[in-house]
Order: sequence, then C-alpha cells, then structure tokens
Amino acid sequence: MKEKSVLVIGAGASGITAAIFAAREGAHVTVLEHNEKPGKKLCATGNGRCNLSNEKQSREAYRGEAPDFVNAVFAQFFLEDTRLFFENLGLALQSRNGYLYPRSNQAASVLSVLLMEAKRLSVKIKTREHVREIKRLAGGFSVLTDTWHYEADAVILASGSLAGNISGADGSGYALARSLGHSLIKPLPALVPLRCKGSKMKWAGVRAEGEAVLSIDGQATFRDRGELQLTEYGVSGIPIFQISRYAVRALERGQKVRLFLNFLPEYKKEEAMRFLKERREKFPQRSKKELLTGLFPEKLTSFFCEQPELFKAVCELELEVVSAYSMESAQVCSGGIPGAEVHAETLESALVPGLFFAGEILNVDGACGGYNLQWAWSSGAVAGMWAAGHQERL
Repeated sequence: MKEKSVLVIGAGASGITAAIFAAREGAHVTVLEHNEKPGKKLCATGNGRCNLSNEKQSREAYRGEAPDFVNAVFAQFFLEDTRLFFENLGLALQSRNGYLYPRSNQAASVLSVLLMEAKRLSVKIKTREHVREIKRLAGGFSVLTDTWHYEADAVILASGSLAGNISGADGSGYALARSLGHSLIKPLPALVPLRCKGSKMKWAGVRAEGEAVLSIDGQATFRDRGELQLTEYGVSGIPIFQISRYAVRALERGQKVRLFLNFLPEYKKEEAMRFLKERREKFPQRSKKELLTGLFPEKLTSFFCEQPELFKAVCELELEVVSAYSMESAQVCSGGIPGAEVHAETLESALVPGLFFAGEILNVDGACGGYNLQWAWSSGAVAGMWAAGHQERL
C-alpha cells in the first residue's frame, strides 16, 4: 500500500497530536506552522504550568456541539487514553484535586515530549509557513504557502482560533475552511472577563469568594462559585470565565444579560439575612462599615456601604453585562466550524473528502480546568488516525 501523505496546518496541541497519530498509522506527515516555533499557546497554558486534563469529566464541561458529536470523538480517545499517551512519552503526571498537570509544573515539558515523539516518527515541522490557499485536486490537495507548494492526500486543519494574546491567533483557518465551502458559527470570546454597566468601579483589584448567577432575559440560567476578581470595568475570575460564553452569545443575540453576585455564598438567603441581622444586634454601636470589617476586604466593604440596600449589595448585587473583554483576553472561542458539516466519528469534512478538523477551529469549547486541552488531544488523535487511513486498516 502506498504511504499516505498527510499535511497538518497548525502546530499547536491538537495539530502536533494529530501529526503523531497520523504518523503512527504509517503516514508521511508534514506540519505547517506560521509562528517561528511550534506550541506557543500550549507553553502559555495554565500560566505556564499546563493543566492538560481533568479526572472529573462531565458532558457539561464541553459546550457548543450536541453531545453525540463530542461523545463520538471521546469514545475513541479520552481521559485514560490521554494519561497513557503522555506517560508512554515519558511525561510524569500529577493530580491536584482532579486537575492533571505535568509533574515538572512546566508546560514546556508537555511540548518537549510531543516534539520528541514527532521527531522519532519522522514528522516534518515547517515553521514560518503562512498557508494562503488550499485546493482540492483529484485524489488529494494542493497547499500554497508564501514560500512553497505542498501536495498531500489529506489535510488536517488544526489552526486554532482567534482567542489569546499569542502571535498567530488570527483565525486564518476559518478563511481556509470557508474557501472550501464550509460555513462558520461566529467565533466569540469565551473564558473571558465581563464588562458591566457603570463608571469605573472603586472595587478594582479586590479578590473575594462568591457566587455568580447569570440571568438572560430575566431567567437565571448558569451559576458558578469560587474566587471573584473585581475589575475597574466589571468582573473576572474562574466563576465568571465558566459562564462567560453563555453571556457573550446571549449579548450577540440582543438579549438582556445580568450578573447577580453573592459574597456570602456559604449561607442560604434566609441564613445570610439572619447572620447580618444578628451581627448588627450584637454590635449596635458600630457603623455599617464597622459591621462588615473582618468579613470582606476593605475596598469591597467601602463599596457595599455606598449602596442603598446592604443585604442586596452583599448577597444579590445586580450588574448589567454590556460586553466581554477583547478576544485577546479570552482563553478560547465559542463558535467555529459547525458539527453538522463534519463526520463526528472521523472528524472528516462532510463537504470535502480528505479534509479533517481538530481542536479549537471546531464549534466545541470547554470549561476551565483542562477540558479544552482534553478536546485538543482527543480531536487531534481521532483526526490524525482517520486522515492517515485508519479506516482502511480495520
């Protein structure tokens, strides 16, 4: 059987993984990366520590596509496969409350073992290659860059999204997919801080435990609890990141979006009211600010005291969301190539035979906690196997 040639566009987490799995199937693999080095976004993941997956998996952690689409990919390569994959590459893993990290605490270690395996498999990685055009030919593809012309039997688009303050996050893969007939669900920032209505907020810089409830057109929809980071123009922190994709997409639809923040999340509503009432009764001589001293950071206490109703300020603070921070501030995008145009079992285009997709370019975005990288490993492995002719070997 003739050795199949596979061209991977993008040397990020999903692209390098796809290259490795295609090469393991016996394909001749070349990766085209427009940055000067592969894996730039991967090296920045998790503040450089790389939360590469999570032992606590749930379907709710993966947003965008219908469950059947994501499940078809995970049925072939999922958490335990990921763990074994990296351990077999020599990467020691450690779990922190279910969050999986390299034992070195360095994302560079993850990239290093991937590149070592790619080299072992004779995968060619070409950097500073800007793909300008993909043409479908009889029996294959022609790919034109600024400097060269490549031909391949199959192409894997793993070029990422617009998210992140990383050079090369330009969405060029979307244009390539559209040139081949694919449509696009508008990419919007996800895992991102939210801007709220009002002038500069005096609470900027405060971090406080709390719960955020997202309301869309008056209906409470999503909630999350953890450390809230209060900014000059809104709210950030993991709980906000987790619900931000829903807020941003609702704003895009023209819906009313509000946040309700509770800074005493350990109490039910009645318990919180009783707690504050008993505190006032115990210290009747104290001012409002003095009553809150010791409960919250001083800057947050001052903010509460400026509000007309203390209980609502502390437990039901209402903020109108007007926008998200920029795409550069987002960790990932929601949106991308719709699953209706991709065969879920193989990640091959339903419109262009021989074209495959992996990673963030697809309409799948994960919650915080290693889920986006799990999608990168899983989709990369599946796209790589099938692009190399895995089906022909069954």
